[in-house]
Amino acid sequence: RAIAARGMAGLRVRDVAAEAGLSAGLVSYYYRDLDDLVLEVHQDAVDRFYWARARAAEEVADPRERVVRLVEGGLPTDADDIVCRVLYETHVHAARSRVHAALLTALWDREVSLYSAALQHGRDRGVFRLQAPVTEIASNAVALEDAYGLHIVGGNSSLPRERAQVLVLRFLETQTGCSLGLDDGAT
Repeated sequence: RAIAARGMAGLRVRDVAAEAGLSAGLVSYYYRDLDDLVLEVHQDAVDRFYWARARAAEEVADPRERVVRLVEGGLPTDADDIVCRVLYETHVHAARSRVHAALLTALWDREVSLYSAALQHGRDRGVFRLQAPVTEIASNAVALEDAYGLHIVGGNSSLPRERAQVLVLRFLETQTGCSLGLDDGAT
């Protein structure tokens, strides 16, 4: 919550302590360096985000529904989505930190692998007629989610979550040759 509220540049131990209901001294006792705490928070956010998506996709066998669930899980719920806000803040920090850059890369690779598995599953079952290599489609889907997600957490009123979801699904419909349940009026 402190990262989401203040950003990485303005983050102080006392902000973290206030959010946790602890003294700054106690936070400093367990985390001698604020960067160590931020790294742990980044790792936790990566894991929460990835595993929530993986579980949601695994719950369904239908390839179309699996892809829809991945898209739903890949976009922030709204501008206040705490996990996504932390991910965006820490990912920007990755430009100045090899460890944070490694977490950013790992999340990207894991997300691409989720889409790749779902797309291959649909292709193998004869549901999808892929228009490009699996990894290319998967990478573009993740990039679209990331781009639209930034607008969602940034509060862009011209791009609400529902619109972003339709746009990602439309892209995936063209790449899979398969309807993903959007009605013709969805824009």
